[in-house]
Amino acid sequence: MTDGLHRYRALEQWLLKGISEGRWPVHGRLPSIRELCARRGLSKATVQHALRRLEARGLVEARPKAGYFVARLPESLSPPSLKARLDAPRPVTISSLLLDIMARNGAFDLRPALATGDAPSGITALNRAIGRALRRQRRSSYQYYDEPAGDPGFREQLALRYARRGWPVTVDELCVTSGCQHALFLALMACCSAGDVVAVETPGFYGVLQLLQQLNLKVIEIPASSGTGMDMDALEQALRRWDIRACVVSPAFATPGGALMPDRARDRLMALAETHNLAIIEDDIYAETGFDQVPDPLKARDVSARVIHCSSFSKVLSRDLRLGWIAGGRWHDRILHLKMVTQLASSRYLQQGVADYMSEGALNAHLRRERIRLREQRDQLLDEIHQWPGALRVTVPVGGLALWLELPEICDTLAAYQDALKANIVITPGPLFSASGDYANGLRLSFAHPWNEHRREALGQLPGLLGLS
Repeated sequence: MTDGLHRYRALEQWLLKGISEGRWPVHGRLPSIRELCARRGLSKATVQHALRRLEARGLVEARPKAGYFVARLPESLSPPSLKARLDAPRPVTISSLLLDIMARNGAFDLRPALATGDAPSGITALNRAIGRALRRQRRSSYQYYDEPAGDPGFREQLALRYARRGWPVTVDELCVTSGCQHALFLALMACCSAGDVVAVETPGFYGVLQLLQQLNLKVIEIPASSGTGMDMDALEQALRRWDIRACVVSPAFATPGGALMPDRARDRLMALAETHNLAIIEDDIYAETGFDQVPDPLKARDVSARVIHCSSFSKVLSRDLRLGWIAGGRWHDRILHLKMVTQLASSRYLQQGVADYMSEGALNAHLRRERIRLREQRDQLLDEIHQWPGALRVTVPVGGLALWLELPEICDTLAAYQDALKANIVITPGPLFSASGDYANGLRLSFAHPWNEHRREALGQLPGLLGLS
């Protein structure tokens, strides 16, 4: 019998063999989870883990209420490679190019200058809820600040939502912030001092690198798989070699590739944190985009209050909302103080409006529609990339807003940025996702927006601009 820790791998290989032999043809339905459990003598969790790994590689596709199906994935589109080396900690210097991209609103849109379309019904309902909250404010309330932790009603709605995700957080453990970036900023300020070393995923979120530079912190970049996230072997090796104070990690659909950290890796991360007295800063901002599941937060496994949980609604509701939150664990009191220093207070009517929107069930309805839309837009993007020439590697995320494309080594996405601008296209080059300057042939492509005529035209021009044709 295969060792329990590797049963999911044995199932994964068995399914791959059946697909390659034609037992389950492309677009054909795989046996149900119940059938696989009975046939292979496995637990439901083991079967689900194997299927999710195959889905992360783009080999199978989950369809709501229908099961798993064999997906079409050309051989040329393999998963991106894992960075092999582990560099020593270093100071962070962020390229000014990032400011240019943000100024053009191009972080998630190839053609932001030509953006068109009406707001979805979920956003219209949100605006109405916020408007009602503003109209019912008491006459004198405008003269008072919100309490430091934020509106209790909004925090109560957040607590109810997290309880359904396996984390029974209390209202008093939450603090409202001005977005997730602000929450990450507070988290790093609370648990680190200038000169400390912070571990991050690579390729990883450039916003975290910005914060490390601002706070004069050193970074050590831990290789991350496009399917399962941060490499725990590499993290353990780094912890043994260097004094690392904190680790910033996105367990659910991390940018740029949309990796989903499996349960075993999450447990090992928590064990390493205990052994090495490590603060874990969890960026949970993409979790609610999961096409088929919303994974439990890492904070649900936190038994010693060493996880600082950060999130917001900017990726699933509105970028303009700027409403986030943080659960600081053992650093909670310090975070409340830092929140007052950096922001003073949050908008009370904005929080109350969003709380009403949540309590009425409007957020759940919006997210159901949003997940379907994102999956369709991901598939459309993959279909377009399939037409590109050259040996490409690409992630097939099951959540998040973007995929990571690894081009042939001769390609230089940083050099292609200016050429793309001349064609009114804004790309997000790979080197922005590392402090090391790596990933010159990497590119993040977002499927956050519908593929209208202008965006499809931009996609069609990219191979030439990137040197693929």
